[in-house]
Amino acid sequence: MLNALLDLLLPRTCPGCGTPLPWRGATSRAARSASGAGQARPCRSPICARCAALLAAGPTRAVPVPAPRGLPRTWAIAPYDGPVRALVLAHKERGRLALSGPLADALARAASAGAPDVLVWVPSRRAAIRSRGYDHARRLAIRAARRLGVPAVPAVLVARRLADQSGLNAADRAANLAGAFRVDSHVALSLAGRRIVVVDDVMTTGATLAEAARALRAEGLDVVGAAVVAAGVRRDPGPTSRRRRRHAPPGAAAGSPPDDPSPHPPHRPRRPVPALAGRAVTARAPP
Repeated sequence: MLNALLDLLLPRTCPGCGTPLPWRGATSRAARSASGAGQARPCRSPICARCAALLAAGPTRAVPVPAPRGLPRTWAIAPYDGPVRALVLAHKERGRLALSGPLADALARAASAGAPDVLVWVPSRRAAIRSRGYDHARRLAIRAARRLGVPAVPAVLVARRLADQSGLNAADRAANLAGAFRVDSHVALSLAGRRIVVVDDVMTTGATLAEAARALRAEGLDVVGAAVVAAGVRRDPGPTSRRRRRHAPPGAAAGSPPDDPSPHPPHRPRRPVPALAGRAVTARAPP
């Protein structure tokens, strides 16, 4: 118990891969005094160099299959898998708030692909915020907006009670979220004519981002895209997982946007989510 508390306050290992974290700024007292940095104190980096490199990739198009109606063009930095998934969950569920910095850097890079005038984050359920003690999406959006030099606005609000989305397949998520968000009319007036990018930490089926975009567009606002740190793959727990699935075409980053699909999408053999920078990150969801 004590070790877990110490690791939360002064983490010794990378929350993404478990690698021991290096000290930064760990110079001798004499060297700090000579350089005029006598007040500087050594501290550990929040993540290791390997995980930092995963979050330092450029933005790529993320295309869930199937893409929900109304999903704006979405950019992601990495697949929601391995160390990146561990980093996101550590920030969201385990209170590793030092991860807000590197995750927000990645989110800002993804959002920059949409050349936004403003960022709008997807709201969390009130119960989830109370349980965690903070709003993880708000933290990332505000920091990402600061890095881009644009405002982050709490424009989207939860309009009704939502069920926990974990474990739901694509169809159930869409049903759970239908009409779930609204936009304050006074806030909408302040956003008129501005390029909006909707942001969240992760996209799986795309239903949440699509619903947030719907609520903003219903007020006549210009949603030019969406951005996430990571785009993930979900396994459908229901019987629909046994149906034949369609896959995003090769080079999805240069193809038709999710809200304007090609009438004859090509098919390809089943393959895992690409993990290399510069290629489309495909978040596959069950039909």
